[in-house]
This record gives sequence, structure tokens and C-alpha cells, in this order.
Amino acid sequence: MGHPAERESKLAEGFRTQMGDFWAGTETPPGMPGSSDVLPERYAGPEAIGRGGMGEIFRATDTTLDRPVAVKVLDHRYAQDAGVRERFTREALAVARLSGTAGIVAVYDVGSHRGRPFIVMEYLAGGSLEERLRGEGRPTTAEALRWLDQAARAIDAAHREGIVHRDLKPANLLLDGEERVHVADFGIASAAGLGSLTQTGTILGTASYLSPEQALGERTTPATDIYSLGVVAFELLTGRRPFGGDSVAATASAHVTGDVPSVATVDTALPRALDAVFARALAKSPADRHGSAAELVGDVRGALAGDAAVTRVAAAPSSPRRRRAVWMLPLLGLLLAAGLGGGVAASLLGGGGGRAAPSVSIKTVTAPGTTLVTTAPAATTLVTTAPPAAPAAADPHALNDQAYALMQRGDFAAALPLLERAVQGLAGQDGDVYAGYANYNLGVTLIALGRCAEAMPVLEEAWRLERGRHEIRDAIKQARRCD
Repeated sequence: MGHPAERESKLAEGFRTQMGDFWAGTETPPGMPGSSDVLPERYAGPEAIGRGGMGEIFRATDTTLDRPVAVKVLDHRYAQDAGVRERFTREALAVARLSGTAGIVAVYDVGSHRGRPFIVMEYLAGGSLEERLRGEGRPTTAEALRWLDQAARAIDAAHREGIVHRDLKPANLLLDGEERVHVADFGIASAAGLGSLTQTGTILGTASYLSPEQALGERTTPATDIYSLGVVAFELLTGRRPFGGDSVAATASAHVTGDVPSVATVDTALPRALDAVFARALAKSPADRHGSAAELVGDVRGALAGDAAVTRVAAAPSSPRRRRAVWMLPLLGLLLAAGLGGGVAASLLGGGGGRAAPSVSIKTVTAPGTTLVTTAPAATTLVTTAPPAAPAAADPHALNDQAYALMQRGDFAAALPLLERAVQGLAGQDGDVYAGYANYNLGVTLIALGRCAEAMPVLEEAWRLERGRHEIRDAIKQARRCD
């Protein structure tokens, strides 16, 4: 990042050149009075519900299509500035390219009224994650992972279209009526091919979620959004942000020079494996961060699942194994515990060239409330105590999570009906990342139960939903072998 004196100079320069109140973003309390003529007649009953960095946000009713909408109107002080009007219009163009993409707030209309440009967007009644955090505190781990998964899918879709959000924060992650996250407010997005949206050296974004390169007024890339999502993930899981300060400048400086805190300093119950994940997500250099939002969330999930897993495999020094995706490790251990040492475990845990993993001898069989002790010739030891199973829930997301907990205990038979219900409940919901997870978990469970032929169509559906996941591809290969 350069010499410290150079960093401080660039940081100061960035703050001197920032425009207006782009640091704004705190939502205005609901019920704030709105002007009846701020929007065209088509959009009736406008009620101001918030304020962003560039203007006000209104809830109104589209009388033509009879539906509620959210309308973002450029602030009076910026409406006279041709450059800002251009930036505002580019926001609409950037987001319009993504309309119809799952997890991204759709744009319905763009126009101007009484000299003030406006953008009409999808209205989501569930509020923002910022409101949820402020009103209810940090969510459950399952909720946090579900929201992060959904946000990651949307962010990666935007990146594939050449769009960088650059202002990811809980206030811009909105919930619909079914508690699904949608990414909103690409107000300072950078759309490839549309030119720069900001003046050189201008610092945009919200300080608490700002990447080091933004704080220094440097070029932004998809890695910028990965950083901000990492901050959001840290906050959702711990209840606090990794960096802070007494002022905007102090907070931004902390992002540039501060060390990422250990999760143990916030909550000792969280696994220390998360420290490595956040160290990478919040790396000072963009090149050192995760390659995608999905990869980041996958590592977070893996760190949490790895800590909660009932199996802990200590590989013998004489038989090193090549590294696998972290989130897959708990399932691999479970397949070993289920006695599949020569089957799935051999295929998925083996190194290159089709080498089989060491065989595993099962001394006892896991069951709710019992202790499992398993040994292997390669001095591998697995020890765990499985708590009693809880009653099944009705929500497909909860069903998948409960089934996964049973899989971690090696109780695939009990997990099977829950996963079948979860898959059925998520059928047709391609935009929900849990659809891919549930199909994958069901396929692995069927393999563990020796029902490989039945696992094939389920895993193929998982592959359709989550194409590119090598874990799914490997499971399909194993299902073909054992059929």
C-alpha cells in the first residue's frame, strides 16, 4: 500500500475532495412527511421513508399497475449539477441491466419531474438488515448464513455483468416478505463501458464498510465488494464491525492500517477458524481477497460447520492430503464415520491420481445421545457426543439446517425425510441458494445410505442450481461408481 506518510497524504486528499454528503446513508425514520407533487401523478401517495447519499427515497403506489414501488429522487442541491445528474442516470442504467436477476432490486422506470430525476424500483416491505440489526441485534447463525448466501449470489451476478456496487452495507440489503435478501442502491456503482462514475480522488461509500482502496481514493474492482461483504459478514456473526473510530476519517484510516480483530475478542463461542476467513476477506490488498462473494460465504460456512462438526480428523503426517474446500470437510468426515471409507470418502478425500483414503474401522455406530469412537489404521481418531434430535420444522430452510445437523452426527436415515421435504419445499425456487444446498445434501445422504441410483437425479439438479461446485461434481462421480 506504500509508505505510511504517502497513505496518510492520499487519505487526506481523498477527504478534501469528497462531494457533498455522499457519506450519508442513515435511513430517515418512517413516516417523514412527503410532498404530494414530488412525483408524477402516476405515483400516488408518496411517503418519504429514507435518505441516501444522493437524494430521498419514497414509497408510493403505481396507479397504472396497482403496485407499491420505491422511488429514489435526486436531491435538489444535486439536480442542478449536470455531472451528478449523469451519475444518477447511470445508476439506473447499471441496475436496469440487472433487472430480473434474483436477489437484486429491480428498476421499473426512470424519468424526471419538476427538474429532479427519479428512479422507480421494486418495493420490499421487510426493511433492511440495518434496521433488523438495530432493532433485534445480531441474527442466528442460520439466518446470517442464509442472508449472506443470497447477497453473495446477487453480488457475483452483478460482477459477471461488469458492475461493482461499491456501497455494500446492511442498509442496502433489503428483506422481502419471505425474509429473502435483495441487494439495493447501486447509487455509486461502476458499470463497465460507461466510464467513471466519480471524480478522481473522490471517496464514496459508508465509512464502516469502506475498503482500503476506497479510503485512499484508488480504483475499485469486484474485490472492493468482497471486502465490504466481509465486513457485513463479520457484523452479522459477531454483532459488531471489525473497524471503527471516533470520526469518519478515523474509521477509514482503520480500514487502511488496522489489523483485523479475532472473532474471539468479540465472542469466544465463535470458532477461531473464522479468523483466517476474515483475514483473507479483509486483506488490505484486493489481490489477496476471495475470488468471489460465493467463495467468501462458502469459507464462512465451512469455518462454522467445521467447528460444529462431530468429527475431527487428524491425518497422519505420513499421508498428506491435498486441500479441499473448507465447507466440505464436515461431510467428508461423516461419510467416513458412516463406514464409507472405500466409497465416497475414498473418492472425495483421496489425493490426485485416484488414490484411496486410508480405510476406517467402525467400533460403534452413532445415534442421538450416544458417543462415537472410530479408529483408522493411519492413527485417525474420531470422537464425539451427539445431542438428541430436535423436532422437525416446517420451513424448508430450517429443514435443511436440521438435516445437516443430523448428517454431522452420521444419522443419515433421520436426515433423509427432512431433506426430501426441504427439496420439495424449495422446488422451483432457483434463486434461493438453499435449493442447491438441499439437493446436494439429499444426494450425499442417499449415497451414504447406499441408494446411489436415486442420488443421481438429485445431484444433477444440485449441479444445475450450483454449477461449478466441484463438491457436487465429485459426488456425482461417486454416485456413478457405486451404482
